[in-house]
Amino acid sequence: MNPDRPLRTLAEPAGYEEEIKKSRFVCAAARADDPEEARLFLESVKDPAATHNCWAYKIGSAYRFADDGEPGGTAGQPILRAIEGHGLDHVVVVVTRYFGGVKLGAGGLARAYGGVAAECLRRARILEIQPKRRLQVAIPYALSAKLYPILVAAGARRLGEAYASDHLVWEVEVDAARVGELETALRDASKGSVRVQPLE
Repeated sequence: MNPDRPLRTLAEPAGYEEEIKKSRFVCAAARADDPEEARLFLESVKDPAATHNCWAYKIGSAYRFADDGEPGGTAGQPILRAIEGHGLDHVVVVVTRYFGGVKLGAGGLARAYGGVAAECLRRARILEIQPKRRLQVAIPYALSAKLYPILVAAGARRLGEAYASDHLVWEVEVDAARVGELETALRDASKGSVRVQPLE
């Protein structure tokens, strides 16, 4: 995952239900920022009385899925592919199946689980979170009043400041996509006397 790309996740939990050849498939999806959150969501929505509670999550480079008794590869993986197909991250999806007496076959199961998960995510409200970068900005004292509005214009947030003998040091946080714009604006306004260093 590119660290400078926005994180696309769910703004709120989502649900969807569909009947496929007499089996009822109930999907629930939510944001999860770590595997424990994903596990707690699974525990909260799974139905012990259902035939199967299949699930998948993707959290950064970590992912897991489970078929919960369905034939291998017919449930958890299609759910995971639905998450990836929508370009989502930090998401857990659970699809609960109530068997209706008609067998779907491996291909039919994969289409059902993947399709119900994909439709649930298609209807969900998506949240895009812009990645942030922390910078250290060294500014001559005489220019601080002139340069502060440039930080504000770039949407940067000042986290702290320190004082050196001949300059001020600001620690700022800014959207990753706007780092170059901020650096250029500060250098132009200070005739190159500002020093900007990444903190992470």
